[in-house]
Amino acid sequence: MNRMRFQLLGLLSIADGEHAAVLQPSKPTSLLAALLIHSGAAVSTDYLVRAVWDTEPPATARAALQSCVLRLRRIFAKYGIANDTIEAVPGGYRMRMDHETLDLVRFRELVRTADSAGDAEAESYVLREALALWHGPVLANVSSEMLHRDEAPRLTEERLRVLERLCDIELARGRCREVLAEVWDVARRHPERERFSEQLIEALYRTGRQTEALAQIRSVKERLKDEFGIDPGAPLQRLELAILRGEVLDSPPGHTRLAIEAGASARAALPSSAADEPRPASPDALDSAPASAPLPPSAPPAQAARVSLPTQTAPVTIATVAPVPCFTGRATQLTSIQRGLMADDPHTGPVVISGAPGIGKTALALQAAHLAQEAFPGGRFTIVMTGTDGSPLDAADARAQLPPSNGAGRRLLILDDAVSAEQVRPLLPTAAEGVAVVTSRRGLAGLVATHGGVVHRLDTLAEDESYQLLISTLGAERVAEEPEAARELARICGHFPLGLRIAAARLLTRPGLGIGDCAAWLAADLPARLSLADEPLMSVPRVFEAALQRLSPELRQAFLLLAMEHEDARTTDPAMPPVVPDEVLEQLADAGFIEEGPPKPYRIHELLKVYARQHATAPPRTRLVTAPTPG
Repeated sequence: MNRMRFQLLGLLSIADGEHAAVLQPSKPTSLLAALLIHSGAAVSTDYLVRAVWDTEPPATARAALQSCVLRLRRIFAKYGIANDTIEAVPGGYRMRMDHETLDLVRFRELVRTADSAGDAEAESYVLREALALWHGPVLANVSSEMLHRDEAPRLTEERLRVLERLCDIELARGRCREVLAEVWDVARRHPERERFSEQLIEALYRTGRQTEALAQIRSVKERLKDEFGIDPGAPLQRLELAILRGEVLDSPPGHTRLAIEAGASARAALPSSAADEPRPASPDALDSAPASAPLPPSAPPAQAARVSLPTQTAPVTIATVAPVPCFTGRATQLTSIQRGLMADDPHTGPVVISGAPGIGKTALALQAAHLAQEAFPGGRFTIVMTGTDGSPLDAADARAQLPPSNGAGRRLLILDDAVSAEQVRPLLPTAAEGVAVVTSRRGLAGLVATHGGVVHRLDTLAEDESYQLLISTLGAERVAEEPEAARELARICGHFPLGLRIAAARLLTRPGLGIGDCAAWLAADLPARLSLADEPLMSVPRVFEAALQRLSPELRQAFLLLAMEHEDARTTDPAMPPVVPDEVLEQLADAGFIEEGPPKPYRIHELLKVYARQHATAPPRTRLVTAPTPG
């Protein structure tokens, strides 16, 4: 049976092996956050009262806190969590968590494990797994002003310290292009941390972008002068001088070794266990794409951890597999895939999951892999088969970067976002080695023809599935207040899982926003508003645009032409030829842009149609007389 666990590093939630329930902002949620942050310690009543009520506690604060504890225990009971998980101790309460029941404990454990890693590559692997436990701004759904003021900055500092350490390691290894991807955004989000700016500038220069590096230095200087009236520190000044001289930086100039040593000193100060975290006797005094090396035995893969490895084409991104938070729907496909993966059948072929961009292929693959984990003692790994620019991954490079099995047993490979059957075939394991799950916008019929297996073609969620997804993310109480608005929101999102999760995330971070108001706001500018400002990858238009750019120019023209049609891109006069010939329609269907097909009419998902109509100019209504090259 799966143990319930608490997720604190992002939206506070309670999860089991299949689902994660995001808690609504409330006094019990604030109480739970305060106890989890100080897991293992006796947390004083006075501290908890301030965490729950800030500066305006009720007159009978201690009695009110006891009532709040009872409410929290009732919430626990809904999820099968033992009543004694919250212990009453002299002067307060305590919750004892371990690495299996609280992600914060697991994060700190992995950071300590990285200290004893045998080499930089293994250390990088473990640090990436630790960072992958973070799934958004900490305490985003906790309303306590005191916790946001005093505790959230401390937790965020732990994450940034680990990210800074990881980037130093990667720079020392010469992996400058990978560091660029890691540090570009964080340097802008945290301008007060000069080291991130140094890492960005260093990576730019060492990848041949001297002009951009110098422009970044000027920007940092101006900001420091305008905001703080100071000059940059000595490391940045030395780096600027080295760039102006055109020096070759085989390793970071002078300060990386110091930074790594400083990081080691900082790591020594990290708590050795959740219960041993250095803190005052009472919390009242407190201030505020996986790597190629296998994890050390003490740190088995637990969460998605991505790393980019340099290749001649797209970077290799290998990840360990984690359950999908709040996974809902796809019950039939999920059960079928799980049973197929766990079946002891030597003739089992690959599992192909195909469908339109943003339809939920990767989520289904990850969830099925998580549920079937017992059948794969050798581990479960995801290989992203395309780069961020859509370029295909070289399969030989990916195979070379997989961790060795070392006789650990069969393993599961998720080959995510595959471009073609040819790309996938070299990576397919033998029956003795394990099984592959392949996600692709294409149907990959050629792969199934040569290697067997099954295909699951995903459509949008059913109305009830969309509704349940909103319940699992927003909470039953909030959806029950506006049930019709929730159904309208699902319709506006086209019943696309990606769109629904983006809308739900917006609502979770705005507790006062009504579901109906959110739906109306989104509908006024679809699909542009189905995106999150703080997470570029969570964007429906970005996903659609990237998918469209992977088509050949002829197929793009054909798709845009279809999007402007009201029906099956065919004239009502049977004597007239179709606007788009059948062979082109088949290629668009294979690419995931249209669905069904002979003998049924072709159709385009409504959200895709809106995107194409709103953001593209309709091409001339001419018949395409030649079949384009597959995109």
